[in-house]
Amino acid sequence: MLNAKIEKAINGQINAELWSAYLYLSMAAYCHKIGQPGMAKWFETQFKEEQDHAKIFYNYIVARGGVVTLKAIDKVPTTWKSTLDVFESTLAHEEKVTSLINDLYALAEEEKDYATVSMLKWFIDEQTEEEENAQTIIDNLKMIKDNGYGLYMLDKELGARTYTVPSPLAGKE
Repeated sequence: MLNAKIEKAINGQINAELWSAYLYLSMAAYCHKIGQPGMAKWFETQFKEEQDHAKIFYNYIVARGGVVTLKAIDKVPTTWKSTLDVFESTLAHEEKVTSLINDLYALAEEEKDYATVSMLKWFIDEQTEEEENAQTIIDNLKMIKDNGYGLYMLDKELGARTYTVPSPLAGKE
């Protein structure tokens, strides 16, 4: 059984993950609008991942006998200055999510809830990967600058990304 503090914090994280999904769907729409369908597909995959992250937390609360409390999702941005800006916003957002996960981990340790600590280790690794991916794209965009062919090639590369169900959901979708 989850204690009240942990349950409330994980419910807050569900909301944060759903907000993240909504943000990435907005970023996908922006990329479609500016003619970058590969980047849009990359963000659509991010959208699915964030929904899955919310579902992992949802499943965890249910499995631990807690109550899932869904709240309204706040409005997300809908425009950016450039492809570089949208990916810099992605990195900043992922860094914020990392901070939220770290806070949850610290709370779980403080509450001596080692099952939650164990579950959160997957998210810590996931966040490291998310930040690294965003930074790599930013580095590529900075190198490419305004080179149309370079942007075209990066768009094609990002569009080749495929969706993979996260391991904590394997067989549970």
